[in-house]
Amino acid sequence: MINYVYLKKFSLLPIFLILLILLSGCGKNFFRGADARKVSPDPRERVQKNLEEGKGFRLNDTIKNRVGRGGNFEFASSNELWRASLDIIEFMPLTSANYSGGIIITDWYSNNTDPNETIKITIRFLSNEIRSDAIDINVFYKKCDTENKCVVQKNNENIESELRREILKKATIYQKRNIANNKSYYPGVKMGKD
Repeated sequence: MINYVYLKKFSLLPIFLILLILLSGCGKNFFRGADARKVSPDPRERVQKNLEEGKGFRLNDTIKNRVGRGGNFEFASSNELWRASLDIIEFMPLTSANYSGGIIITDWYSNNTDPNETIKITIRFLSNEIRSDAIDINVFYKKCDTENKCVVQKNNENIESELRREILKKATIYQKRNIANNKSYYPGVKMGKD
């Protein structure tokens, strides 16, 4: 029984020796303490200095960021111009809608009156502001003959200007509704009869 106790005590000794050897390879100043003249005795100041230098983190802040505050992101649902564009072209199938890239591309669409004529729309967002130059709209026509030889043309100013006008109208409505619902966030903005 006595041999078992000695064996248990001495089995930890090689582990400590290996750790000591490994830690000694970390550098000549690893075991040296900090200079008391350069380091504040107040632990709060030391923690603050370490955080400023990027040497540590606070678990409280990490938990708060994940649970309470979240990130600082603008989502597509908060952008009135994006929502209005999707609402206006909702009848068309989409090939790509990339909010972070700022582009919406529809698939070729035909309205059953002439299956040989199809249309495709691309909308690029140049700004989040509701202005006429904030979006770039391109309309492409594809006309095919009976032998499936197709011709694609760009630039139909009438449809582009009509789409732009409808998108801006709808985006303005969304913006006014958003401001009316969140008056506490917009204290200086006057609405209608205010």
